[in-house]
Amino acid sequence: MSTSPSLNVDLHCHSTVSDGVLAPRELAARAHANGVGLWALTDHDEVSGLAPAAQAAHDLGLPFVPGIEISVTWAQQTVHVVGLGIDAANPVLKAGVADIQAGRVGRAREMADRLQGLGIADSYAGALRFVGNPNLISRTHFARFLVEQGHSKNMQAVFDKYLGDGKPACVPGSWATLAQALGWISAAGGRAIIAHPGRYHYTPVQFGALFDEFKDMGGAGIEVVTGSHSVDQYRQYADVARQYGFMASCGSDFHSPSESNKDLGSLPPLPADLKPVWHDWV
Repeated sequence: MSTSPSLNVDLHCHSTVSDGVLAPRELAARAHANGVGLWALTDHDEVSGLAPAAQAAHDLGLPFVPGIEISVTWAQQTVHVVGLGIDAANPVLKAGVADIQAGRVGRAREMADRLQGLGIADSYAGALRFVGNPNLISRTHFARFLVEQGHSKNMQAVFDKYLGDGKPACVPGSWATLAQALGWISAAGGRAIIAHPGRYHYTPVQFGALFDEFKDMGGAGIEVVTGSHSVDQYRQYADVARQYGFMASCGSDFHSPSESNKDLGSLPPLPADLKPVWHDWV
């Protein structure tokens, strides 16, 4: 596989199997139409979309990387770790994500109870209308319901008022530890990547500890160019990749044509001196 800067790579997006609005086959078609030359599907804590995504990508002649985004609790915040090049059938990985999924329904019902207390009725049933996979109900599905019902003008406003970390209807998840997530990804033959580090609210000292611990546990890289980062953050996390010797990844974090900051295939290339996570994949 060429690592030429001209290769359009998108290694982070979501389908209806987690909290996206397009089915895996539709995502493959959109990536291909947008000129993506290497594509990964990385649904939250779920691998069941990978087989149809791989088949659709094969039919289109689109090189495909099987992936997942695992929810982790670290220093009392949620961090997302992307696993790329995984074996979706690996029993260690499947058992791990099944444990995470088991806690999602109870969390969703508690969020609905909190929204009820804020005067918003029937949010659990409302959120379910936006769910493609009943095991993966999330804050995003509640947010779509709240926008539909006119409680907020857009998704970001929902998180800012109700569902973001520390907001009145947010219920912390019972996620994996960093060691567990990296163990599952390693068992499945994948490479572990810290997703969109610019989204986390850590101090510089905490970030340094996170990156040190991640590297010591075998973490491979970080997302540098992502739909969740500003242009200044592209440069900031390129410097982090250089400092820690991380490989660099890029991905739109695409969820929806109307909700996402970036479309599939719309990101600029990585800085030329960074080692791409896909450098030796064919």
